[in-house]
Amino acid sequence: MEFIMIAILVALLLILIICNIVIVQQSRAYVVERLGAFRAVWGVGLHIKIPFIERVVKKVSLKEQVADFAPQPVITKDNVTMQIDTVIYFQITDPKLYTYGVEHPMNAIENLTATTLRNIIGDMELDQSLTSRDTINSRMRSILDEATDPWGIKVNRVELKNIIPPKEIQNAMEKQMKAERERRESILQAEGTKQSQILVAEGEKQSAILRADAEKQAAILRAEGEKAARIMAAEAEAEAIAKVQQALADSLKLLNESAPNDQVVKLKALEAMEKVADGKATKIIIPSELQGLAGLAASAKTVFDTPDPQ
Repeated sequence: MEFIMIAILVALLLILIICNIVIVQQSRAYVVERLGAFRAVWGVGLHIKIPFIERVVKKVSLKEQVADFAPQPVITKDNVTMQIDTVIYFQITDPKLYTYGVEHPMNAIENLTATTLRNIIGDMELDQSLTSRDTINSRMRSILDEATDPWGIKVNRVELKNIIPPKEIQNAMEKQMKAERERRESILQAEGTKQSQILVAEGEKQSAILRADAEKQAAILRAEGEKAARIMAAEAEAEAIAKVQQALADSLKLLNESAPNDQVVKLKALEAMEKVADGKATKIIIPSELQGLAGLAASAKTVFDTPDPQ
């Protein structure tokens, strides 16, 4: 009987110990109290709490968290009521302060966000509030981070999710945006037409340049052709003159080899004088030794040309 009681006590003791073994996961922290007073903050790892004396009062996530709040009505400096909803990215840095610093931390952050947003927007006009999101986000993050520091919360980022102006202002803005789109479209069309005209003019310019280059090349080729033709004609004439001179030299050589008499030489001289006379010279000087022969030839021509009286 005593053995059974001891076994039961040992089993109950083991169950009690097992039930009081606490394993803390990564990125989490447990706030532990002993007899109602703060005892410690348990980090990652294995922990054993004292039964009936210690208890885990809060399990805190150390990850960055997101709080998306409902749209809040705000009034601008020029008395325009808008609806703005915000998104806050925060992280718990001190589990003890988060547990004991404020009751219902999320409600406190939401109310603080709405109050801060109204204060910032209340100092701006409508147009400024619509175009100053980055400024509003930066100011809200700074104010909220400072205000939530005693609660063990760090505000990393604040974003204005939506800014919803009144319906009549939305209609006016849509008309303005439509007019702006039409203006930009007109500008783009004008620029397109201008670019098209520029391209056409550039094409005509290139075409004119190509035509001028072609005409220039053709003129150069014609000039080179005429030059080549003149060179060839001059070469042919020079070659003909050279052949004539060679033929004359050959004939004189043959005459010298055949020992011609004075009459043959004088006859050749007369042939040469005939060629000279065929030229354009206005004066011809006849050698003295040919004058007698020329007179003889003239007398013979007179005799042969005189008609017979019978």
